[in-house]
Amino acid sequence: MPTNEPINTIPVQAFLQAVKNADASKSKEIRVNIEQAKQLAFTLGILLANQNGRLEKLIVDNKPEDDGTVQVNMDGGSGW
Repeated sequence: MPTNEPINTIPVQAFLQAVKNADASKSKEIRVNIEQAKQLAFTLGILLANQNGRLEKLIVDNKPEDDGTVQVNMDGGSGW
């Protein structure tokens, strides 16, 4: 599912900023409301699906043309 469309990463950035602020103020926890949690989950799902699609495309594009068959000739050791 790779896409060239820009992905809205604002929910991820907001979460990272909240963690950074909590760490700076020595907080033990952070809280997000359900709407923020849903947006973060959806954004992470889109990002992961996009990355998975790109990885699959990379694997397919870099697949060697041959079938990977190796031919072995057994000659009984002659020519050593």
